[in-house]
Amino acid sequence: MKRRVLLQGAAGAAFMAGGALPAAAQSRAETLRYVTGATINTLDTTMPGATREAFGLSMNVYDRLFSFGRKKVGENWAFDPDTIRGELAKSYSISPDSKVITITLRPDATWHDGTPVTAEDVKWSLDRHVTAKSLAAPQFTTGSLTKADQFKIVDPQTVTVTLDKPDRLALANLCVCYAIMINSKLAKKHATADDPWAMEWMKTNTAASGAYIVDSHKPGESTVLRRNEKWIGGAGGALPFFKRIIIQTVPEPATRANLIERGDADLAIDLAASDLPTIEKSAKSKVVSIPQTNGFTHISMNTQMAPFDNLKVRQAVAMALPYEDMFKAAIFSRGTKLYNATWSTVPPDASFPQAIPNKTDLAKAKALLAEAGHPNGFSTTFAFTAGQTATAEPMAALVKESLGKIGIQVEIQKKPDAEFNTLESEKKMPLFTDGATAWLPYTYYFFYLYFTRDQRWNFASFKSKKMEDLTLDARYQTDKAKYEEDCKQMIELFNAETPLIMLWQPNHDAVMAKSVDGYTYQFYRQADFRDLKRV
Repeated sequence: MKRRVLLQGAAGAAFMAGGALPAAAQSRAETLRYVTGATINTLDTTMPGATREAFGLSMNVYDRLFSFGRKKVGENWAFDPDTIRGELAKSYSISPDSKVITITLRPDATWHDGTPVTAEDVKWSLDRHVTAKSLAAPQFTTGSLTKADQFKIVDPQTVTVTLDKPDRLALANLCVCYAIMINSKLAKKHATADDPWAMEWMKTNTAASGAYIVDSHKPGESTVLRRNEKWIGGAGGALPFFKRIIIQTVPEPATRANLIERGDADLAIDLAASDLPTIEKSAKSKVVSIPQTNGFTHISMNTQMAPFDNLKVRQAVAMALPYEDMFKAAIFSRGTKLYNATWSTVPPDASFPQAIPNKTDLAKAKALLAEAGHPNGFSTTFAFTAGQTATAEPMAALVKESLGKIGIQVEIQKKPDAEFNTLESEKKMPLFTDGATAWLPYTYYFFYLYFTRDQRWNFASFKSKKMEDLTLDARYQTDKAKYEEDCKQMIELFNAETPLIMLWQPNHDAVMAKSVDGYTYQFYRQADFRDLKRV
């Protein structure tokens, strides 16, 4: 206990030493101190291996052409994927055939170096995203943005995007973390014949126009931002409240919580769920909890591997799980349940994720197992990644106990993160748990991403011609009623085939000083400093 207190004190002292001096010119009220568990490993969010913390930084430093709006969820705020507003774009229009998007830029937008934002910069940025070997290209394909010749300069303030077919995700893809708009004149100064897109230079430098400017960056330690006083990309053109942001990496969750409680930091996320009830009782800090509406935790079964290639086996497992006990033990009931729905075959609406009619029924589970040819059960493994130990370990113990009651003997395997990710990609695990988050939380996109094609995110290796046809039709469907009917059929098929078992949407919990307000849950699950203020 003494050692833990000593370490917490040392971390606090280091935080103050690392953060106080750069902010000396700003009042405490105008400075936000943010402690994060992981590192900002690149300033270019399109780089393979970029961390979520890098995504969060990028959203505050770079502008995109568009951004999602935000909406109230209970007493808190969350991003609104159904509202798209201009960031660097002043306006847009879509042709009657939905194949051409015409984008008009803000005439007074400037880069951090003071030079004007032009259509040439936008064209170069979009070309980079579909051409360079980065994370942007595969993401952009989901909106049919695949070739540089789709982007045309009309005049210095106007660009068009042309699609082969109407794609409902084309515009939304211009809002995501990878869709950064780059000062092409600055970036090209640092390009080479071997690196025409200046990718190496942009790992440690910025060519941006966003709300904040990077003052200093020490990977693995700290990053200091100052407000861009000429930023016009905010809603209504408003500047962010905070003039300076100090970001520091503090790996230990308990230490981050302690820094908030002592007033040495203002904001932290990704703390241990077990610590949050105590923090909620604090007189100095508060917890903002918002369900991760664009994600879900699941248990997947490899549908191409015996015995989980048998539908009745999958249904038996779904009926044997102790949902309520897992919900309480894994995440302390901090989330939205995705089980125990009242409908049976046809979903009530086209939204997804939504609760599925899975309920614990051991007698029926055992009967289904017998019908599947396994009256005495079988043996299998249940894997999870070490990085999810806090939530997955208590879940795994309950899975082992409950499946044992119907004759399925389970060996629990806690895998190192790298090994787990490799095995998951190579489809070599029969039964495992993981989480999934879709940046573009539209029903079609969830099913296209997680239940079609032989690719990384098809956790259950699910193969269904009907599912592929439904997602293909929905992707290019311009009739709203037909689109929603496609989506309801996808949910119905998913429920009938049980490729994986939906568990819950965990809360996104942000801990902050009571004086901080306006926190918004974003699709990339990081802090957006632009919405925050001190009250």
